[in-house]
Amino acid sequence: MTDASPDTRVHFATLASMQALVGQHLATSPWVTVDQDRINLFAQATGDHQWIHVDVERAKAGPYGAPIAHGFLTLSLLPELAATAMCIDDVKMSINYGLNRVRFTGPVPAGSRVRGVLKLKAYEPIEGGVQLTTEVTIEREGAERPVCVAETVARRFT
Repeated sequence: MTDASPDTRVHFATLASMQALVGQHLATSPWVTVDQDRINLFAQATGDHQWIHVDVERAKAGPYGAPIAHGFLTLSLLPELAATAMCIDDVKMSINYGLNRVRFTGPVPAGSRVRGVLKLKAYEPIEGGVQLTTEVTIEREGAERPVCVAETVARRFT
């Protein structure tokens, strides 16, 4: 569940206006709560029922003192974090093209709040649109270091 309305998003009037922003911070998403229900649903969807994620009592005695979100659950938040952080008004369609690099740099205990910090790394014109490479740093509220850093590649069409 996202803790703020999408009305707080940064709006870019045109995709073309983003070309001058390479190397710059684009937006920061609202905080999103990663609760045990979300973790359990992700386990059901993926078949990953590792005890550190879904066995609450055993996880309390584990290395993190609580169940933690799957790394891939954290990664799967990228579309939500990006959509609640920003929008490009003239984009008609977006396609995830891939990831260049992903690192899970810290745990996300159940009940944590995370947010995405987006930085534009590359802007490459393609037929009918632009390929954007964005570094997304996922921060956990109260943690000293990020929990995930991912370089996403998306194709945006106007």
